[in-house]
Amino acid sequence: MKENHHFTFLFLAVLFCLSSPAISSSEKTGRKTYIVCVDGEAKPSVFPTHAHWYETAVAAAEADSFEGDTGWTSGGPLIHTYSSIFHGFSARMTPSAAAALSETAGVLAILPEQVRHLDTTRSPQFLGLKSSDSSGLLAETDFGSDLVIGVIDTGIWPERRSFSDSGLGTIPAKWRGTCVAGTGFLTTACNRKLIGARYFSGGYEATSGRMNETAELRSARDTDGHGTHTASIAAGRYVYPASTLGYARGVAAGMAPKARLAVYKVCWAAGCFDSDILAAFDAAVADGVNVVSLSVGGVVVPYYLDAIAVGSFAAVEAGIFVSASAGNGGPGGLTVTNVAPWVTTVGAGSMDRSFPADVRLGNGRVLPGVSVYGGPPLRKDLLYPLIYAGSPGEASGGGGEGYSASLCLEGSLSPSTVKGKIVVCDRGVNSRAAKGEVVRKAGGAGMILANGVFDGEGLVADCHVLPGTAVGASAGDEIRKYIASAATPTGTILFRGTRLGVRPAPVVASFSARGPSPQSPEILKPDVIAPGLNILAAWPDGIGPAGIDSDHRQTEFNILSGTSMACPHVSGLAALLKAAHPDWSPAAIRSALMTTAYNKDNEGKPMLDEATGNVSGVFDAGTGHVDPRRAMDPGLIYDIAPMDYINFLCNLNYTSENIKSITRRGADCTGAKRAGHAGNLNYPSFSALFAGVAGNGKTRQSTHFLRTVTNVGRGAAVYRAEISAPAGSKVEVEPLELRFRRTGQKLSFLLRVELEAAEGEGGRLPAGSSAVRGGEIVWKDGQHSVRSPIVVTIQASL
Repeated sequence: MKENHHFTFLFLAVLFCLSSPAISSSEKTGRKTYIVCVDGEAKPSVFPTHAHWYETAVAAAEADSFEGDTGWTSGGPLIHTYSSIFHGFSARMTPSAAAALSETAGVLAILPEQVRHLDTTRSPQFLGLKSSDSSGLLAETDFGSDLVIGVIDTGIWPERRSFSDSGLGTIPAKWRGTCVAGTGFLTTACNRKLIGARYFSGGYEATSGRMNETAELRSARDTDGHGTHTASIAAGRYVYPASTLGYARGVAAGMAPKARLAVYKVCWAAGCFDSDILAAFDAAVADGVNVVSLSVGGVVVPYYLDAIAVGSFAAVEAGIFVSASAGNGGPGGLTVTNVAPWVTTVGAGSMDRSFPADVRLGNGRVLPGVSVYGGPPLRKDLLYPLIYAGSPGEASGGGGEGYSASLCLEGSLSPSTVKGKIVVCDRGVNSRAAKGEVVRKAGGAGMILANGVFDGEGLVADCHVLPGTAVGASAGDEIRKYIASAATPTGTILFRGTRLGVRPAPVVASFSARGPSPQSPEILKPDVIAPGLNILAAWPDGIGPAGIDSDHRQTEFNILSGTSMACPHVSGLAALLKAAHPDWSPAAIRSALMTTAYNKDNEGKPMLDEATGNVSGVFDAGTGHVDPRRAMDPGLIYDIAPMDYINFLCNLNYTSENIKSITRRGADCTGAKRAGHAGNLNYPSFSALFAGVAGNGKTRQSTHFLRTVTNVGRGAAVYRAEISAPAGSKVEVEPLELRFRRTGQKLSFLLRVELEAAEGEGGRLPAGSSAVRGGEIVWKDGQHSVRSPIVVTIQASL
């Protein structure tokens, strides 16, 4: 029967080649990259390798192979082949060819490629990771020395002290990876710290053309800086002294200073291409990494069309913990990315360190700002003329340049008006540092970068190329009003260096992407937050700290902000937890991080949202800020097996084909759908969704959640539930007490949420509106507090 299936496939393929009309030249130019998942067992026996099968299938689908003018590169149609995370390949095809191929026997799914972009010292101390603590997480895990963290990013600058192998033992015997040589990168660049380095550019070049090797390097060497930065956050060695332009002086260190690193370069000038990202996942699984750190964001699509979701599922199934950045689309809701429930999604928070650079106005007012500027300062005895670049007749060069000038875009400022003055620029469109360069080239003495309403009060300190600072939306409004009303507005910038012990901290960073998950709101995302604001970490040569071409300053470390910086904090912590608990699954590690996270700041008050100054919610910070010391001993964990994820996908009403494209095997969803709903995935949080009723909203609704917890404490224990119900809801748990006789025992409970009232503050929930209310359940045994948020979302009908 199997041979007949193969014969049918071959016959159809050949028939397709002979009978289909040739593809026009215009259609060839419309080729796009597609990722094709196949059933590996369906390979016809006449093909010696899967690659031969793939090439024949693509040629058949393209239907013009006999004309000899395919437009393919010398290597043929295939860009990458995949064998570890799934069987399949990526190739350039016309949309019609992809549609034809999707109907071919053995093809499970075809994913159109997406282009993704990067989400872009003191953090170990802020997290309580002290090298001198003989009983802490670092000491108990030997600083993560036997674990391998795979960083999928822009590569690495291996010569940095952060990647020294001094004092490290031999490379773990299980390691199967390699160090691939390339332009400016010899195999000797690897050592006992950096044990693997690969690069993948096939998808990038298939879409964008051959790379410009005068601007980029065809190797794992980093020419951007992002990958070097994130790798050193996850696993950088202790380096002293460390600073950026004199700021943040001290010891720099990653989360797991002795963990080994394997880098997979997939991000290039035009972005990070799905086919290359999947090739990196495929290699990382085969190489034997323990953790994958991915600080790359993208559009949220169904999981079976999401290359990161597909690649990460295979990694998690192989026992690899995958952490990914939540994205920098905050503070708006529904902006979180990388939301697959098998991925740990990390948002960004602040630390208790800042770099104040305040604005003093001519009227005596002093407004708060932040900056990392290390060049010649402004004169202390002088107030400079102050102008707003968007004011009519001010800095704009006329001819409709007012809007461009307000944003300080390239060529928008008039030197005759700007020279010697401090210019106020609105945030948006071009990069923050690029605005300063525009002002500098026009002869400005300094820059004040003002947030807009959407940006709120969130501030990011940048390494400006001229005296510059960033201020929040309210300060920006006040400065503009002062300029508009004063006869001769003046001001200056007061650079105050590095400030420690900032309160309150942490706060949720304004830019950090927020939930709910656009794809599956039954799962709370982001999961946690970690330090991601103004983070000091390693930086390559040849790239100025401002990240713009005109900046030729050199620095060993740089200060960056983003969920890109938060993600590797969790990656490093996951490596430490895996070293401490080798038998823990990726879900167990995430559970430990989530249920021990805190939501109070260093003043003992509820953690705030930087954008608004209000108390943050679960869609802002997930379960809270990671606490590695408590995560070491969480008491209970919510574990999840791969089959549980399959049941979750069933309850999302995915078809068997959809599920197979993610999991590489079919699924019988009958039992899963009978058991409940998507919210019954054994996740360490609870998200109840209700359809509200416009008007008085007195209709009662309820839902339930089934959960199983595993005792990972020391022996027998009795846990009792403490519940804080969301407003307008009734929450019950059965049983109220869990009695464990031994370590490793599993017990289950049922949590029921009943919506008692759906009305809003005015007594009604307006039509088409929604309301979100938070609560929590905490299991306590006298030693441990296992906390899970309960969020109730009510959506009123139209």
